[in-house]
Amino acid sequence: MTFKEEVEEKLRNLAKPPGSLGLLEQQAKKIFLAWQKTEPDLRPKHIIFAADNGVVWSGAAVQLPEITYLQTRNMVDGLAAISCFCDYNRIPYEVVDVGIDSPDAVGLNYKIRQGTRNFSVEPAMTEAEVKRAVEVGRERVSFAAHMGYNLLSFGEMGIGNTTTSAAVLTALAPDYASLIAGYGSAKGNYRLLRHKEELISEAMEQYGSLMFGPIDVLRYVGGFDLAAITGAMLACAERRIPFYVDGFITAVALVCAVKIRDDVRDYALLSHLSREAGMTLALRIIDMDESEIPLHCGFSLGEGTGAVLAVSLMQSLMYAIGHMGTLDEVNKNAKRRRKGGV
Repeated sequence: MTFKEEVEEKLRNLAKPPGSLGLLEQQAKKIFLAWQKTEPDLRPKHIIFAADNGVVWSGAAVQLPEITYLQTRNMVDGLAAISCFCDYNRIPYEVVDVGIDSPDAVGLNYKIRQGTRNFSVEPAMTEAEVKRAVEVGRERVSFAAHMGYNLLSFGEMGIGNTTTSAAVLTALAPDYASLIAGYGSAKGNYRLLRHKEELISEAMEQYGSLMFGPIDVLRYVGGFDLAAITGAMLACAERRIPFYVDGFITAVALVCAVKIRDDVRDYALLSHLSREAGMTLALRIIDMDESEIPLHCGFSLGEGTGAVLAVSLMQSLMYAIGHMGTLDEVNKNAKRRRKGGV
């Protein structure tokens, strides 16, 4: 029996109709295959990367950029939605400042710069900065692995990062440019949407001939948070650690990671379907789709809120896998009762 067959048999033999827990069973199978063992010992951790984006100074967001600092501070202080979700479900989390526009760091200090540059004027990062951002993601995953965590989830915080994410995805899938940009947190603001599309279109004209792969794309139009999450996902594949993707922004990071290392998708678990226009497209580019998504909540909060809720569902399933009876035993006892046994 191959290990894959062993995993399938373990899930089939739980005391329930085979396949009756749907997507959760499929995700549990993916986790076991990543671990190469079937003990349901889940040790999750959530990692949030926070940074500011210079493109907001060209009107890419309606929120004040200072909100990045203040909301990230709320995360550290336990006052944000993601903090509450993690605390309630007893999921450890950390906040990593890779580029908030403030002299002081919020959370773990990995600040590369006080925000990226405005990509409508100049490249968002230097070569050294984008490489460092990717490396920060790798470092935090390496540390999590060293501490014994075996399931990760990723979130982000940064005003303007739906614009940087849409720009990155447009550069990676230019044929679908008209389907990618979304409203972000300014739902229904059509004027802002048109402006974001114009900023992205102009950036493609300005940098298109200079972007030869995901790292180049991240450098010219991305964000520190996106680059760090990309690095974190690459490290997960290297260390065989499964991870939950959150919404649109982390899905774009996943596209970058898969285009760098194809087997990253083998470790990626989807959590919820963001209402951002480009999320479905991002998944389809890497041969994943919404049929793999367990939660359809209409979320657009970010922070990894959907990912952490998906982790909480997986915690429930892994507990069940470790404590349920077996289908073989149920069938055996049913036959005994039919024959008049006890």
